Amino acid sequence: MSVDARTIEVYDARAADYQRLTKELDGYKELVAFCETMPVGGHVLDLGCGPGLYAAFMAAQGCKVDAVDASSEMVKLAAQQKDVTARQASFDDITGENIYDGVWANFSLLHAPRDAFPKHLAALHHACKQGAKFHIGMKLGSNAGRDGIDRLYTYYQEDDLLAQINTAGFTLEQVKHGNSPGLSGEPSDWILVTAHA
Repeated sequence: MSVDARTIEVYDARAADYQRLTKELDGYKELVAFCETMPVGGHVLDLGCGPGLYAAFMAAQGCKVDAVDASSEMVKLAAQQKDVTARQASFDDITGENIYDGVWANFSLLHAPRDAFPKHLAALHHACKQGAKFHIGMKLGSNAGRDGIDRLYTYYQEDDLLAQINTAGFTLEQVKHGNSPGLSGEPSDWILVTAHA
């Protein structure tokens, strides 16, 4: 199972803090662009939805949003958002074929173990309709380790990450880089990748 119990405990304990933090993040440019590619009533998976702020934005743009998170406290917050259906699920629970017009995996799959990552990407591709948009945010680096608040991360070099996304069947479209602090307050290099199934 691809869930680190301590990481989930941190998110459960810090859900309200995370909600306050994400209200201040400037990540909406990519989200607006993502929503603009969705068909009317498009079915979107928000994988690792956190407190549901992105899911709520997608719903307001007319998307049907399936918001999932492994943290029960995050799911409770997400379920309070207007027009958002939230459920507790791990990466291992993503199954099905030809379901989604878009997958938004914004800094969630970085908590998956390296050996499980290809399987998760393949499952997401399988769940996508042909041409579905795929957004993934990850932290750049090497190896794996815990941050200052004990969350477990798996880091990737850009070439490796892009190769794995391609191997899963996605076609790369755009890459963006940045550096900013997260919940732990520690600055880190990150990458946003846009692709399609």
